[in-house]
Amino acid sequence: MRRVVCEGERVCLREVTEADVAALHGVYGDPAATQHMPFGPLALQEVAGLVDEAVKAAAAEPRLLYLLAVLDARHRDVVGVARLRIEAELPHSAEIGFGLHPGQWGRGIGTDLVRLLLSFGFGRLGLHRIWGARSPANLPAQLAMLTAGMVEEGRIRHHLHTPQGWRDSIVHSALEDEWVER
Repeated sequence: MRRVVCEGERVCLREVTEADVAALHGVYGDPAATQHMPFGPLALQEVAGLVDEAVKAAAAEPRLLYLLAVLDARHRDVVGVARLRIEAELPHSAEIGFGLHPGQWGRGIGTDLVRLLLSFGFGRLGLHRIWGARSPANLPAQLAMLTAGMVEEGRIRHHLHTPQGWRDSIVHSALEDEWVER
């Protein structure tokens, strides 16, 4: 099993560990941070379960799930979480997702994070297509994905059931040849 470490100018990515549970709970347990996710705030034990699943997924062959801690590049503090899930039936394609601690919002870190995920997916994993779905109301995620070079593809109606009811999703994607040209 290869350990994932991706260094960026302002953020870095690395494998999540059990030691990250409390920091990740700062994202997954925060009502503001989870407002656009398909679930409400998670309890500490639920976050520990996600980390446990991620550790097991890291040992799988082929590896289809990458749950990564987002670190502030300067201080090395965990400030968010990123996910890349390869589709088993379409191994050339992966879905990304990300969340940042609310204290990190408004600084352009989301754009840097998406760029790092694209670089990892295309450059290291050899993917052809990377896509992400966001809540229509999540304008910061829209800006992050568009600024990072992803293209808005369209709307999936009633895509996810959330604690507030059915929610549409807006899909963004990037293709390998587009990323190479950038």
